[in-house]
Amino acid sequence: MTKTWAPDTWRNKPAKQLPAYKDAEALRRAESELAAMPPLVFAGEARNLKTHLATVSAGQAFLLQGGDCAESFAEFSANKIRDSLRVLLQMAIVMTFAGAVPVVKVGRMAGQFAKPRSDDFETQNGVTLPSYRGDNINGFEFSPAAREPDPQRMLKSYHQSAATLNLLRAFAHGGYADLHRVHKWNLDFVKDSPLGERYEDLATRIDEALDFMAACGLTGDKIPAIRETDFYTSHEALLLPYEQALTRVDSLTGDWYACSAHFLWVGARTHQTDGAQIEFARGIKNPLGLKCGPHMDTSTLMKLIETLNPQNEPGRLTLISRMGHAQVEQKLSPLVRAVKESGWNVVWSCDPMHGNTIKSSSGYKTRRFEHVLEEVRGFFAVHSAEGTHPGGIHLELTGQNVTECTGGAEKIAEENLSDRYHTHCDPRLNANQALELAFLIADELKALRTSRPLNRQDAVAAE
Repeated sequence: MTKTWAPDTWRNKPAKQLPAYKDAEALRRAESELAAMPPLVFAGEARNLKTHLATVSAGQAFLLQGGDCAESFAEFSANKIRDSLRVLLQMAIVMTFAGAVPVVKVGRMAGQFAKPRSDDFETQNGVTLPSYRGDNINGFEFSPAAREPDPQRMLKSYHQSAATLNLLRAFAHGGYADLHRVHKWNLDFVKDSPLGERYEDLATRIDEALDFMAACGLTGDKIPAIRETDFYTSHEALLLPYEQALTRVDSLTGDWYACSAHFLWVGARTHQTDGAQIEFARGIKNPLGLKCGPHMDTSTLMKLIETLNPQNEPGRLTLISRMGHAQVEQKLSPLVRAVKESGWNVVWSCDPMHGNTIKSSSGYKTRRFEHVLEEVRGFFAVHSAEGTHPGGIHLELTGQNVTECTGGAEKIAEENLSDRYHTHCDPRLNANQALELAFLIADELKALRTSRPLNRQDAVAAE
């Protein structure tokens, strides 16, 4: 691998979804400046995540991965970061307590800026401009200046990611994630909903359990998992000049790590076996994800797995299925069966968002919450039938009180989409919808535990 791969060998491969920068010298300067910056994450942190994901691969834990469709420069704030983390903590506590399974928490945060697009150009009122590809590439405003790819945006995304990571680490290890705070994790607009009542009931039971543990001498000063949590970051490995500039050699192992995030995934539009994104991903030692859409065939999947995880390391590769609610069982079953029969160690995760995007009659891009639930149920059904572990969930969500996906306990209708539709790209679940989904997953995990009990010693070790 080290003889045939380097951080820049992707440049010799056909690349999709990369912007066309007009000023090559400006791009070179931005890359050089990024390459001189400190790493955003550390190799040891990525190795720790890989260890946790190996436990998921063995069927002894569950992966929760979620966050914004695409982060924004304009909407960047401490409150927004806190609220998104709070939703993920809520979901994790529901799954852990009600589903009785350790949860590995990974955010689509601190780097999820770039987005693949179906078309390179967009036309409005007879004017055609480059498509918006995320704030680290160009601007959302429909104007020639805003839509021109600007390499300086990579530097701004780096600094915003660094600030986000700093705050996330403070929340995760500074007391905010303490299990005694579960009552305080509710957002104001969730408290008044039926799901808020259900969550409060669960929080009360957790308090009782913590009181019992304290009476037995098991307190936060003795058990760190009570007062803090591990939280990791992830984004799509799409903008390769940015990724290359932040790829570093680990001083302990001599291996290459992408230091832009703990976990990177390759999307369904860029996972060509001879493509630039796969070439880049195969050489870094981070845990990796691979999106698997309805057009993925077993032969291609086997090639990609062998390329990305030739040593069959547990925790190295997460396969993220995104089939759509109507065909998840038909399309996913042969892939799961083929991977199982071939003996590959992978984490199977479900992305129930991207295969269920539709356009409403009012013109808004949206997702029906019932379709999201159907795909999750189908995902669990496939793994139940194949005797494999449904290892995770991959979601686009926010802690903001948005109205971007219809349905759920709030019964958001199409006519409500315009009330609080804030996304620049794809529609996200709000906190109520995310919490409702967490309870569904907890029920599925509880049923799984009943039929195939977890190894409790190994499960506790995952935390």
